Amino acid sequence: MEILMLFVAGVIGGAMNSLAGGGSFVTFPALLLAGVPPVAANATNTFASLPGYISGAIAFWPAISRHRSRLIGYALMAVLGGWLGAELLLTQSDAQFERVVPWLMLIAVLLFVFGGRLNAMLRTHAGGFGRLGLVLAAALLFAVCVYGGFFNAGLGILLLAVFALNGLSDLSAMNGLKLCVSSLVALVAIVRFGLGDTIAWFQGGAAFAGTLIGGYVAARLAHLIPVAVLRIGIILLGVFLTVIFFFKAYA
Repeated sequence: MEILMLFVAGVIGGAMNSLAGGGSFVTFPALLLAGVPPVAANATNTFASLPGYISGAIAFWPAISRHRSRLIGYALMAVLGGWLGAELLLTQSDAQFERVVPWLMLIAVLLFVFGGRLNAMLRTHAGGFGRLGLVLAAALLFAVCVYGGFFNAGLGILLLAVFALNGLSDLSAMNGLKLCVSSLVALVAIVRFGLGDTIAWFQGGAAFAGTLIGGYVAARLAHLIPVAVLRIGIILLGVFLTVIFFFKAYA
């Protein structure tokens, strides 16, 4: 029954990521509900999210290739930042991380709600940042990759904001680069988590399989699903879970 629940959570989370984002609002709590300790649940959620990143990056490759000159720098930031973020997670005890989770969930919900407006604003004004904007964008990219290695939810929205600050305006390319960087952050974090024996492979495998199926099916049926309604549902779910996590951590 536990494995079936995780598989279904993976299907739902994969579909959400494919359509609007926010899949971690389902898969991460499901892993906790299945009895996976908080730090291991977070590491396992990164593993379960990986297939959607890779398949999406492959699909966006024609758009990504137009900006291939940026890939080496972005990849370096992703690898270094993702590894450091994973290292930071492994310094946390389950009790410590349990108190951090509500705040991370709150950040992820706020990013999900306001990320679109933030990215639109940055795309409009990015040209005025000049060289300072480029330096700031590089520093922010590294910081965002550290965040992604530590906690996966909200990573994509943060990356889009950094790319907008870096002067990118092609949404297809931005989404593709987002998925490339997310894939690398997740891959190096998974390697580090695996070396630390932190991933619950059995439970994660069930969620991983569900994510693969859910992401594919949702992509095929995307034209039938009202994304605006889905976003509202994801926001309500995120707020509800954030309140629950705060209650459990601090009540």
